[in-house]
Amino acid sequence: VELISGGTGKMIINGQDSTTYMQFNPATIWTIQGPLETLGLEDSYDAVVKCNGGGLNGQADAIQLGLAKALCKMKSSNRYPLKAEGYLTRNAQVKERKKYGLKKARKAGQYSKR
Repeated sequence: VELISGGTGKMIINGQDSTTYMQFNPATIWTIQGPLETLGLEDSYDAVVKCNGGGLNGQADAIQLGLAKALCKMKSSNRYPLKAEGYLTRNAQVKERKKYGLKKARKAGQYSKR
């Protein structure tokens, strides 16, 4: 995440406008803009973001965390309001590993009684 001060609130994600990249989904757009709206800075900064992997919701959460961390680096007094809103908390869900003897992480072969 790269924040550019003196901007107009425009956000570029992987070379596309944020609303286009997030497929005009209001929930993901609201998720991305949350940290800036909490601090009242939605029209003060432009953001350039690069992200990959996961789905759009996972990327939206990652962008939200990246924006919040970037805002904390710029001004340490931004940390408390962002922490209170939960924007500095990482989602710790990761893919579960495959276990031996199973087809996937939890999928087993069909049970045969006899």
